[in-house]
Amino acid sequence: MQKVLVIIGPTGVGKTDLSLKLAKELNGEIISGDSIQVYQGLDIGSAKATLEEREMVKHHLIDIMSAKDVYSVADFQNKGREAIDEIAKANHLPIVVGGTGLYIRSLLYDYVFTKEEDEDDEFIELSNEELYAILEKEDPEALKKIHINNRRRLLRAYNVLLKTGIPFSKHIAEQKHELLYDAKIICLTMDREALYQRIDMRVDLMMEAGLIDEIKKLLASGVTFDDQAMQGIGYKEFRGYFEGNKTLDECIAEVKLNTRHFVKKQYTFFRHQFEVEWRQKNEEEAIIKECQKWLMQN
Repeated sequence: MQKVLVIIGPTGVGKTDLSLKLAKELNGEIISGDSIQVYQGLDIGSAKATLEEREMVKHHLIDIMSAKDVYSVADFQNKGREAIDEIAKANHLPIVVGGTGLYIRSLLYDYVFTKEEDEDDEFIELSNEELYAILEKEDPEALKKIHINNRRRLLRAYNVLLKTGIPFSKHIAEQKHELLYDAKIICLTMDREALYQRIDMRVDLMMEAGLIDEIKKLLASGVTFDDQAMQGIGYKEFRGYFEGNKTLDECIAEVKLNTRHFVKKQYTFFRHQFEVEWRQKNEEEAIIKECQKWLMQN
């Protein structure tokens, strides 16, 4: 099986720095597993690798979409697997790096996304309550994991049922969810309070780097806060500032708070959806040696 190194972890923990060191030591190329870094022009708020870093190590799935485009987990799965094949053909090590857990899991495991499942048709004129009632009758198992306010997931389950005749829960259950690669999955972690301090500092540095000007430029180009690209943390919170009903300080505080909440969700996902090797941020040298040994194994 093709070896794939995976570096996951919460926002702000230091995945980029570690991945660059690993790529240089292990002759690797990096695949971004981030749902916002695919968009052109969303650089500061998504904490993209800099142009200098991308010159040092080849990166994939960064700046591949217009900020007006829609990008799905199925798109990432297809493009990510293409990138793994491309890197492997060059006799380099694919290194997947990111914090979007569902994206990375879809890449590594044998998830099959139907076209219908990926088309969350926003034009369906059913309320959340009506969708929920239909699923309660036709696919109650799916509702164990879907909240009535989560319209996107309600639509997905409804679309699969409507267009395939197969309950969404059965569609998911029939997949084996086996790893497609010889994947070494390292989850980088650190003391939670120290991580929160890093997050606050990172947001402040983003502001100093010109995040507001970046958003102004995006809005001037025709991008709106309703576009999918602007739904990421670090962008969506500034809508109130640009619409005149929030102060800049309020928006910055909201970014920090939302990032902390997201970190908690990331940890929950990583604990329950992956078989990971937990490593502390300060163990970088040991991680590199460990990965070198892993590469030597058949």
